[in-house]
Amino acid sequence: MKKFKRVYIEITNVCNLECDFCPKTSRKLGFMDEKSFEHILKCVKPYSDYVYFHLMGEPFLNRNLEQFLELSEKYKVKANITTNGTLIKDVKDILIKAPALRQVNISLHSFEANNKDINFEEYLDNIIKFSKEATEKSNIICSLRLWNLDTKYKASNNMNIDIFKILEESFNLNYNLKEELKDKNSVKLANNLYLSMGEKFKWPSIKSDELGERAFCYGLRDQIGILVDGTVVPCCLDSEGNISLGNIFDNELEDILNSKRAKDIYDGFSERIAVEELCKKCGFINRAR
Repeated sequence: MKKFKRVYIEITNVCNLECDFCPKTSRKLGFMDEKSFEHILKCVKPYSDYVYFHLMGEPFLNRNLEQFLELSEKYKVKANITTNGTLIKDVKDILIKAPALRQVNISLHSFEANNKDINFEEYLDNIIKFSKEATEKSNIICSLRLWNLDTKYKASNNMNIDIFKILEESFNLNYNLKEELKDKNSVKLANNLYLSMGEKFKWPSIKSDELGERAFCYGLRDQIGILVDGTVVPCCLDSEGNISLGNIFDNELEDILNSKRAKDIYDGFSERIAVEELCKKCGFINRAR
C-alpha cells in the first residue's frame, strides 16, 4: 500500500483574518465535525502516520480541536497544525497537553498582511509565551514563519526587524537574527523552536497564466489533501478543489487514489509533465524538480 509523508485535513475553511496573500475561497464555508474527522482518520491511517490541520482556514476556530487531537492519539497518528497565531492564547492548554501534537507552524507574516485590528505586541507576546511553555512542558516543535520576502535577499517591510529584536530579547540570543538569516533560511531559537524565512507565498490559481507543462510535483507522491467537505485533492495548494479526485465520504480512498484522474496526474509528473490546468499554473511545481 502506498504511504504518504503527510495528509492535509482542512478542519475548517473559515478564517478570522483577511491576508493579502490568501486567495480566499469561494467554496461553501464550514467546520468539520467529530464524526467526519474520525471517518477521515480511519481512512488515511493505513496511508500515513502524519496529518496536518491545514489547507484553507484557521484551524483554531474549530471548537472540536481538542477532540480532533484526542482522536489523533486514539488512531496513533501525529498531528501538525498551521495557524496565523492570533488565537494561540485561547487554545494553549489544549495544545500543550495533547500527546498526538507533533508540530505547530505559526505564520508570523499573517500579521502585517491583513487589515484587522490586532495589537502587534500582544500578538507576538502570546506566541512567545506559548512557544516557551510548549517547548518546556512538551515535545512539541514550534516553527515561527516569516514568509514575506520580496526576494531571497530583501525583506518586504520593516516589521521583520521589530520581530527580530523582540525574539532576540525574549530568548536571550547572543547573535543578530537578521545577519544570521542572510545566508540561510532557518535558525534555531531554543530547544524545539525555530524561525524560518521565505519568499512571499503565492497560491496557484486556475485564472493565472500558464507557466508551462514541463514540471514535477510531490502531490500524490508524498501528500494528498482533504477539504472540509471531504473532497480529496492531490496537494495542499488546491484551495478551490479544482482537481477533485473524489469524496472520502462517498468513496473508498483506495478507489480515489486509483482513479484515472489520479493516475494521469501521477504518471504525468513521472514524465515531468503537468496534465492538470491548475498544475500548469503553479509556481511551486518547479521547486520540486
